[in-house]
This record gives sequence, structure tokens and C-alpha cells, in this order.
Amino acid sequence: MAGKTASGVECDLDSQPGVRLGRVRWTICAMLFVATTINYMDRQVIAILAPTLQHSIGMTEADYGHVVAAFQIAYALGLLVAGRFVDKVGTRIGYMVIMAVWSLSAMGHALANSVLEFGIARVSLGLGESGNFPAAIKTVAEWFPQSERSLATGIFNSGTNVGAVLAPLIVPWIALHYGWHAAFLVTGGFSAAWILLWFANYRKPTEHTSLSGAELRHINQEVAENAGPSTQWVKLLGYRQTWGFSIAKFLTDPIWWFYLFWMPKYFSANFHLDLSHLGLPLIIIYNASAVGSIGGGWLPAPFQRMGLSPGKARLAAMLLCACCVVPIVTTTYLQSEWAAIGLLSLATAAHQGWSANLFTTTSDMFPRSAVGSVTGIGGMAGSAGGALLAFYAGHILQLTHSYTTLFAIAGSAYLLALAILYWLAPGLKRAEFSV
Repeated sequence: MAGKTASGVECDLDSQPGVRLGRVRWTICAMLFVATTINYMDRQVIAILAPTLQHSIGMTEADYGHVVAAFQIAYALGLLVAGRFVDKVGTRIGYMVIMAVWSLSAMGHALANSVLEFGIARVSLGLGESGNFPAAIKTVAEWFPQSERSLATGIFNSGTNVGAVLAPLIVPWIALHYGWHAAFLVTGGFSAAWILLWFANYRKPTEHTSLSGAELRHINQEVAENAGPSTQWVKLLGYRQTWGFSIAKFLTDPIWWFYLFWMPKYFSANFHLDLSHLGLPLIIIYNASAVGSIGGGWLPAPFQRMGLSPGKARLAAMLLCACCVVPIVTTTYLQSEWAAIGLLSLATAAHQGWSANLFTTTSDMFPRSAVGSVTGIGGMAGSAGGALLAFYAGHILQLTHSYTTLFAIAGSAYLLALAILYWLAPGLKRAEFSV
């Protein structure tokens, strides 16, 4: 049975039924999963500690909204350059630089003792963390054929949920035993080990010595179609597909930020859960959302088997996810903590399924050379929307102490976003780039 390494010309392994292609690409996906897990642990720490900070440094609802908004504005500004930076320097070096910046920023929170100092730390963290998703999406575009990208994206994107699960397991224990400053130091330190792991193991597919010729050809089966010419960042704004992706991110990313930063406060305010009792509801909800992320990434496959084109199959999966979020509008009327956990689990799972597919639309609609930049543009729009919602949430909660309006926004955003995406990019039609 013949075979060669990634540099080989001939290999008949992939032409033989039942022969395995290899798993190197899934090892790369696993590293992306770990990076995203660390990313969300670092940003979740402040949400878990928010009730503690409210008492220890006098952080009000409005102050908290401003600190969250500062993070998201910085995140949006970082995305102006993060995607382009990764496109220019490549995923190997780009990802390490990004991880180093956010690791130092996360640990820097331990030095903060006022609302202003927390705001500065969050700005720095937002700038660093902004590069994670452009780098990860570009890596998926380099390492996976189109047919596997939404699943790979769903797998690494489930790291957002695992990070959000690990944080309430780790952070309260550290804070109760060693103080809240130590919580930021410990979670921020995990990324240093990841940088070493990435440096030692990551190469482009054509440079990876462990990759077989069969797996390389599997990865590059659409390379001629998807490689594409390099396009300036500003020119990408001339494509309807860019606007469709970006508006969808603007409308729906803020909902996930809202869940991430306000769920601990929601359970604390509505069900009187303290720091030692917040962990279980958050763990249940984020475990459910992890299932939604992977399931949502898998979902287009059965739609394709039903006869839909890849673009329409992805849109059908997104429609199903959007409909599953709608019941969240009833959350504020619930008297049962477990009923609230159930609805929030469904909504966060549906969001993550939606997100896995929305991220993958960039590689559906654009060549690989533009994926990082388009993801950065969309992520910037999503973070800008998140900053607006954070500012609004902080003030509306301080004035009304009610989550009714916020959950109404959450329940309607996805269907509106899908309608706009379909209008601007029917069937996820590919952007036509001139050579």
C-alpha cells in the first residue's frame, strides 16, 4: 500500500475505500479548542467576581456596564488590525503574539483596585483577545476542506463554553481561599503553556512533517477555487457578503456577551445566589452550549443529505438555531431557578450553533486569503454592538432592576440577522475577486 509524506507527489491511500486519511488536522483543531477555552476563561473571571467587586471596590451596575463596554470597544478596535495582522504574518507567529498580549493583560487585572484601573486592564485585554477568532478561523480555512469547516469551527468554538464552565469551577475556589487578585493571575497564566505548545507543534499543512499526502490532498481539495488573490482591507467593504456577515455579527454577538457578563449577576439578583452557589447553574448552561456548538457545526450535513446546497444547508441550520432562541423572552417571568437554567441552556446552545455556522460563512463566501480580514471586520462589528448593549444594560438595570427588555432583544436578534444576511448574500454566494 503506497504512501508519501506531505511533500510527496503520489499516494493512492485516499483512493482506497476504508483507508483513514490521518488525524493531524484534528490535532490542530484541538489546539484551537484549548486556545479558545483559555480565551473565555480569562474574559469570564470578571463576570463571576462582579458581585464580589461590587462590594470590595464599590462597582455599581453602571460602572460594571462601563467596564464591560470598555473591553468591547477595545476588542472592536483590535479587530480593525487583528485579522489583517494574521493574514500578513501567518497563523503560527500571529497566534503566539496575540496570546502573549492577552495573557499579560489578564494577569494585569490583579494589580487593579479601582473601577478606573479595571477599565484600563479590560481595554488591554480586549486588544489582545481580539485576535483569537480571526486567527482560529484562518487556521481552519488552511487546515480543513469546506465540507469539514463548520464542524471544526463548532469544535474549537465549543471552547468558549468549556472556558465558561471551567471558570466558575476554578475562580470561586481561588477567590475564596486566596483572594480575587489571585484568580486573575492563575487563569491568565494558562496561556503561557499554550504558546509553547503552538510553537512546537504548529506548521502550515505543506510544511507539516507528520501530514500524509492523502490528508494534504483532502485538505486542499478546493485549494484552486479558494486560495484567491490578496485583497486590501478597505476593498472588502465593497462586498455585500462582508456587510451581511458583519451585520449578523453586530446583531447577535452582543447577546452572547450579555449572557457571558450578566448571567452571574442575573442569578445573584433574581435568585440570591452567592459566589459559592453560582457555579452549578453556569456549569449546566455552558455545558449545554458546548453541545449546541458542536451540534450546530454538524447540523448542515443532514440538510445537505436532504438535497440542499451547502449554502442553503448552512442557512437552514442557522434558521433552526435562531428559532430556538426565541423562548428566552419569557425568562424574566419565571419564578423557578431551574426553569431559568433550562431556557438559558437552550438559548446559549442555539447561539453557539448559530455562531459556528456564521463563522464558517466567511470561508463559504471568501477565498482563504481574505478569511482572517473578513472575520476581523465582522468581529469588530459584533464587539461594537456588544459595547452598545453593555452600556445600555448597565444603565437600564440600574434604573429598572429588570431584565425584561434585555431578554426581548436577545430573543429577536437572530431572526432579524438571518433575514439581513440572506438579503445581502442569497444562498451565501461567493464573492467574485478579480485577479
